[in-house]
Amino acid sequence: MRLEPRRNNRLSLRSRNLRATGAAACLAAAALLLTACGQSSDSATSAATEAAKVLPRKTTASPSATAELTEDQQERKRVLDATKVTFDDAATTAVGEVANGKLVDLDLEGVDDDDRDESPSPSGSGSPTGSASPTGSASPTGSASPTGSPASTGSPSASPGAEGPVWVAEVAEKDGTVHTVRINAVDGKVIEARVDADQDAEDKKQTADRLAQATQTPEQAAKVATEKKKGTVTSVGLDDNDGNGVVWSVDVVGSDWKKTTFDVDAKNDTIVREETDND
Repeated sequence: MRLEPRRNNRLSLRSRNLRATGAAACLAAAALLLTACGQSSDSATSAATEAAKVLPRKTTASPSATAELTEDQQERKRVLDATKVTFDDAATTAVGEVANGKLVDLDLEGVDDDDRDESPSPSGSGSPTGSASPTGSASPTGSASPTGSPASTGSPSASPGAEGPVWVAEVAEKDGTVHTVRINAVDGKVIEARVDADQDAEDKKQTADRLAQATQTPEQAAKVATEKKKGTVTSVGLDDNDGNGVVWSVDVVGSDWKKTTFDVDAKNDTIVREETDND
């Protein structure tokens, strides 16, 4: 009977030891879980930081293409967008107004009107061929609606008038008498056709001499220019080449609305000068 209490005591001690061991194990497991969670949280934070470094920051939208154009380029675009009659069609209409006439100059009014008069063209000729405005068309004939400068008549239209954009042509008779023909660049109708009243004998002789030297047509010169630069022909004029024959001065406006002037030898269709206006 004495052994029973001792056995019970041994069982109680073993139970307490097991409970203690189990508690210690639970504590260890909990510690491991907390450590793992802490590491996982740190890892997540670190990963987010690295991702932020890799991902590009959002940037604000760049300004529109129109906003990036210069004032001259915006004006060319505005006028050319309104123009429906091409250089070729305007030339044909103008020549048809003068019996046996030949085209000397053709410009689309409204843009860069003073450029041709002020530019250091090698021709040095006083015959203004006006600057051009582009439509951005890539037609090899330079077809397009341009803004060119005023014809040698000195017509000061700085922008399309009430009738819209206008082509201004100078067409000469065989003796050099020049006629000014104004053509609506929207519907192709002739607005006005008249003989220039301020010509004298010397002016007529100079015009006739230049035409006699030009064996290539303005249309051929326009084709040469647009083969060099795709775009729209907005002005073509016959000029003296510093005493070395004559050239067709051709303005071409590209899809970037910049204007390039080509001086094309009127005898052999070679380009003798090229200049781009970046404004």
